[in-house]
Amino acid sequence: MVSQGRILCCLASHWHLSVTPARICISFQITGARTAALSMFVSNLKPMCAAREVLLVGEGNFSFSVALIESSMDELNVTATCLQSEDVSIRMDGTRENIQRLRDCGSSVLFQVDCTCLSEHEALQSHLFDCIIFNFPHFGRKSGVKKNRSLLAKFFLSCVQVLKGGGEIHLTLCNGQGGTPADSPMREWHNSWQAVAMAAEAGLILSEVHPFDQTKYQGYKCTGYRSQDKGFHVESALNHIFKRSYPYTTPVNLKMEAALAKDRILIELPEELSDYVNRSFLDSQSCHPVKLVQEQLLRELKSSWPVYRLTQNFPELVCCTPDQLHAFGSDFATANMYWVRPIETHGQGPHEVDEGDDHPSSNTKYALQPSMLMHLSEIIQHEDFCPGTLHALSGLVFCRAPVSTSTSPVHHQLLLVGAFPSDSEPLKGLHGCLDTLLSPYGVLFVEDQEDTKKVWMNSEKRPKFGRLAYVSAPEYEFQGVRLSVVTINLDHLATLVFNLFDWRLLWSPDPRFLQHFSSKPLEPFCCFSLYPPSYSHDISFWMEPDSFDELDFHAAVRQASAGTVREVVLVDRFRHPHMGHASLCYRLTYQSPDRALSHSQIKNMQTQLRKLISQKLQLTLR
Repeated sequence: MVSQGRILCCLASHWHLSVTPARICISFQITGARTAALSMFVSNLKPMCAAREVLLVGEGNFSFSVALIESSMDELNVTATCLQSEDVSIRMDGTRENIQRLRDCGSSVLFQVDCTCLSEHEALQSHLFDCIIFNFPHFGRKSGVKKNRSLLAKFFLSCVQVLKGGGEIHLTLCNGQGGTPADSPMREWHNSWQAVAMAAEAGLILSEVHPFDQTKYQGYKCTGYRSQDKGFHVESALNHIFKRSYPYTTPVNLKMEAALAKDRILIELPEELSDYVNRSFLDSQSCHPVKLVQEQLLRELKSSWPVYRLTQNFPELVCCTPDQLHAFGSDFATANMYWVRPIETHGQGPHEVDEGDDHPSSNTKYALQPSMLMHLSEIIQHEDFCPGTLHALSGLVFCRAPVSTSTSPVHHQLLLVGAFPSDSEPLKGLHGCLDTLLSPYGVLFVEDQEDTKKVWMNSEKRPKFGRLAYVSAPEYEFQGVRLSVVTINLDHLATLVFNLFDWRLLWSPDPRFLQHFSSKPLEPFCCFSLYPPSYSHDISFWMEPDSFDELDFHAAVRQASAGTVREVVLVDRFRHPHMGHASLCYRLTYQSPDRALSHSQIKNMQTQLRKLISQKLQLTLR
């Protein structure tokens, strides 16, 4: 019996991080946008020097600056600033002494520094800081939440001008002001300062939240707004730590070349898939969670079954007819496949392409592989195929799917194929072995009521993410051997094993994601972007019911939003009684699990979506 944490615990000693070459059989022609963004971001994550450069803004009597220096175990170069003039500041009790103590320590003290335009100050404009600290910001007197939100937004925009690439911004707020679940009690969103959303305007994410421990800073006295006698409520205050977000990159046109039979086919991939290809998650030296789950699963299976890893590079482009798809049962819906038209074809292969139609007909068509099962015939006919052994093959599979929290247009699939004696009931044995391994993670195995030769893998969020089945194999039937196959959505399994709340995290380009899985020992995953804000926007248009393809609309949403839309829901439908066309209204929920997402960005994405569906889908906006 496998204990509940066995797969997760065993993963800790089986990965290394490196860069591996692209696949031989498939080559991608891409722009340098993603590579340039990654290089820039990685360079910003270099270790800080020994003496950290710290900027404090909005100081009153400078007691916090003194307490910070005296309590810190690290070497700090502190620049303490105040909004007031020096004459006004020194009127506060203890201010003159604190300023002198700071200068004696070699710290800089600056006056009349506006935290909303730091780069304009002569002494700061050529200086970059590792950490910027602002304790208890406030617009003034009884100003409402809107003015304080505006203050935060301007402060964050100002900070990024003088913040080092891997730097941090520490913002201390009174309990309830931040508008996050860390507040107790949490205010209603519209009544809070919406700190995370304001930071997103500057490309910042909330990475940590801690209680503000005043006892750590002996001698600190909170003076309140502009050094008034009444201080802020320090009790239950929270320190919010913000860091730079990985930047968004615009979807690009990718070209893919594949070798099929005697032909070399060049195609252009749909733009909504540009972030999902050429990522090398399953390469030999990868530490990606999808790879970790696959490797540990195969190791566990080897304790009960002979397992052979297939090393062939099968192309992700396949040529097939609807009849070939039907041979695999009802699992393949032609409407959900990514049918593609070649740009160039070199060679003299046996297949022809109907250039006048993007969708399948009686002719052979090209498509992005919907399942690794498309290579089943090649596997069992290969000279290395051996009865009595599980043969393992994995790769990317593609499926047009609606935008939702449970489905993705691309995922990694593991295929297990084995020919075993019929009387050994191989499917039952595989079922029992996988059930023991995966049931601790909420995987349920359900027999198909209509087909007794098929068992489905289900989870609470995703039904039928895996399948066990017998398939027809004339080559072995006369020998009393049955061909058993298992397909598993590795991406979904990884979200279950590592408790990832959003499947989109698996595709995050942020180096902090993979850094977690390259650490030893492996700890439970904690997201590096906390409490990402969620925004809802509606879009309405007229369409012709007979020609409208809803999946085309979902593809346009992915393309225009760079994958930041979490869910799309149809909220209203109206059909004109005389004209025949209908009006649809969809509600889009924007939320990014790993990157800053601001109001202004969403506004631009909505504008791009409206242009896209009008020009590309020929829909009339309302």
